[in-house]
Amino acid sequence: MSPALPTVEVVTWREAFRSDFERLNRQWIEKDFHIEGSDLASLTDPHGTFVAPGGEVFFALVDGRVLGTCALRKADGDTYELCKMAVSPEARGRDLGDALMRAALTTARERGARRMYLVTNSALAPALGLYRKHGFVTTRSGPELAAATGYSRADVEMVVDL
Repeated sequence: MSPALPTVEVVTWREAFRSDFERLNRQWIEKDFHIEGSDLASLTDPHGTFVAPGGEVFFALVDGRVLGTCALRKADGDTYELCKMAVSPEARGRDLGDALMRAALTTARERGARRMYLVTNSALAPALGLYRKHGFVTTRSGPELAAATGYSRADVEMVVDL
């Protein structure tokens, strides 16, 4: 019998984890893409970008270590954008993405949201699978999304009704 995996704990914004938010997001962005101007504010000030205007930042902890993160940006009264989903390469396949997604969806619903959307890249197959698993469907795709979103890497928009 194999040993049980450590428990994943998801917590909301903590100033002590600010650098983990940047570290985890830089890992995935810099692996296949590049940091853009539209990334910089959120990476250096996640509280000001997401939490202060009515969103949230989540951290997935395993044995007290931050191994995953994502953010909710309040888009309007009934819509949130899922942003900056990242899981450390060493922790992939351990359901941290699912735990973060459940926390984000639950929080959005509790705050009265009726829908959530995200933008991503078609090359990120594991991320696309996670989003589909949680009910997201593609609403737009193609290179024109880059201009609309401010991210040159964005070529897929997905939405889930809450």
